Amino acid sequence: MPIKTDSSGMGPSDHTSFYLKNIPVLHFFTGSHSDYHKPSDDWDKINYDGEVAVLKLIAEVIKQTEAQPRLAFLTTKNKSLGGSRSFKVTMGVMPSYSSSEAGLKVDGVSDGKPAAKAGILTGDLIIQIGEYKIKDIQAYMETLGKFEKGQSTTVKLMRNGEEKVLNITF
Repeated sequence: MPIKTDSSGMGPSDHTSFYLKNIPVLHFFTGSHSDYHKPSDDWDKINYDGEVAVLKLIAEVIKQTEAQPRLAFLTTKNKSLGGSRSFKVTMGVMPSYSSSEAGLKVDGVSDGKPAAKAGILTGDLIIQIGEYKIKDIQAYMETLGKFEKGQSTTVKLMRNGEEKVLNITF
């Protein structure tokens, strides 16, 4: 089984919410597919063989750590979030995958990244970047691909029921 490690506590899944509340996390994942995080992502897409392998690994991790004292929380140096390695820019936000609101709900913000520098906060709902409307995570990802490093634009968002426009530099 191939294993990819990442010392960051943040990533595109539920574990980030725990990490942001200073709770130690481990995240296990069998990989994505074309319907990942879409309404069509149903039981027939489950990677059962991968699930068995991951569960065996988790059982071994539990055996190795159960004799240890309580795990301490350590803040890690977070990698950039909210983009893909093929993108030239990132905002440094962790999208919410559970929000049903139109826009991109922010579950977390990486320190020192463009979103943090612009003043974007956890809980904000991004509805526009520059001239591009953001209706969902797909539109957000497509929009990021339109910008270059060093380029500046605006981000329109909703915060506590109030619309705000912030300046951002990628």
